[in-house]
Amino acid sequence: MKDLGRLITAMVTPFKDNGDVDFDRAKEFALELVRTGSDGLLIGGTTGESPSMSEDEKLNLFKSVKDAVKDTANVIAGTTDNNTIASVDLSKKAEKLGVDAILLTVPAYNKPTQEGLYRHFKKISESVSIPGILYNVPSRTSLNMDTDTTLRLANIDNIVGVKEASSDPDQITNIISEAPEDFKVWSGNDNETFSIMSTGGHGVVSVASNIIGSQVKKMMGYILDGQTELAANEHKRLLLFFTSIFWVTNPIPIRYALNRSGFYIGPPRLPMVEAPEDFKKKFDPVMDSYKMDIS
Repeated sequence: MKDLGRLITAMVTPFKDNGDVDFDRAKEFALELVRTGSDGLLIGGTTGESPSMSEDEKLNLFKSVKDAVKDTANVIAGTTDNNTIASVDLSKKAEKLGVDAILLTVPAYNKPTQEGLYRHFKKISESVSIPGILYNVPSRTSLNMDTDTTLRLANIDNIVGVKEASSDPDQITNIISEAPEDFKVWSGNDNETFSIMSTGGHGVVSVASNIIGSQVKKMMGYILDGQTELAANEHKRLLLFFTSIFWVTNPIPIRYALNRSGFYIGPPRLPMVEAPEDFKKKFDPVMDSYKMDIS
């Protein structure tokens, strides 16, 4: 299976002021993300506000972005939710459009057992021939996919890695240590990229790289080159920005930051709302202390 890249950006979905998906702006934005260091683009994830998008919108967005970036970046499509049959169907449709991989997100709300998670992801991954990346995000789903389940799934041929956002260092380290050599672990949180990559993780699926991708890539480069002190210094320098874009629910802050920078991607869709004034008052000085790579 192809390497999907180390820096994967969880891309914000551009919307027009009337609420429609802005497919033209999405193409422009995708090219900017590639320019600033993204190896892959995750389309239709949490940061992309996928729960408020229709199936047709998702499919059109997958195609628009892949048509724009072509072979300069991998497109990972967010095709799964808590409905196994619907997830299989959307994954097959995305594969036909030419996406490079799919994201296999732990289901929210219905809270399956670990065996249910295994069968859910096995069923979806076996319905397509392209790679799948697991996504464990207990803060969103109220369910942790444990180490044993992840390691079982790692033995399925086209499940190539996991985006780990459990924030459990023991679990993440054990997955890195015990999974097959070609199974990749991406940090699911920007503020954990340094620690996860330093213990053998492959990279990050990043929110921050929507606007400071070159700087995230620089830190990652130091880690890969064994320049631990330089990497640690970059991590410490970027840490406040990493945390500030989660002061209110993602993707409200990163969308606000992009719009404020001058790269307009429109308002959020309900139930997401614009950034509140108290957040702006606290966030603006933080943002102003950094150079934005996209503006």
